[in-house]
Amino acid sequence: MQMNLPNKLTVFRVLLIPVFLVFMMAKELPNHYLWAALVFAAASFTDYLDGHIARKYHLVTDFGKFMDPLADKLLVMSAMLCFVREDWASLIGVIVILSREFLVTSVRLIAASHGTVIAADIWGKIKTVLQIIWVLYTLLVMWMECAGGTIPQPVYWGVVILQALVVLTTVLSGWNYLWKNRSLLADMK
Repeated sequence: MQMNLPNKLTVFRVLLIPVFLVFMMAKELPNHYLWAALVFAAASFTDYLDGHIARKYHLVTDFGKFMDPLADKLLVMSAMLCFVREDWASLIGVIVILSREFLVTSVRLIAASHGTVIAADIWGKIKTVLQIIWVLYTLLVMWMECAGGTIPQPVYWGVVILQALVVLTTVLSGWNYLWKNRSLLADMK
């Protein structure tokens, strides 16, 4: 199977995940959170770019419809799990987010087994954008703290507020996804 440019960008995003994780864990490296943020931002930009190119040049494929959201989930989940490890995210919030992602991925797999590919809708895209904003904001706050700067309390609250917005949007988008695909779930026997 020959891959088009959008699909190559999606695969590239997946390959950037281990690079991101290395920077997250490399505490001996100066500015490692900043480097992690830059890699995360580059990977996130490929999400925008592959979708834009696929739609503009009519290069939308079933592989892209399936792998693009999966690549997003893997990237964001790796960041969230690192945040929990570093006490920058609520474990309960991340479990709620992970649960939604596993549920939606399971429905996608069921649909695929019936020959149907379900692309992300607007709520899923809003959720993804908010997740990216939360991750990048948190990484920048972590970097500032690690660099020894004085950080005002409202900046820390920004991390908490953004995570709460992500959890809320994740639940809403998950509910919307299940509602829109309820006939598929009803056919399961």
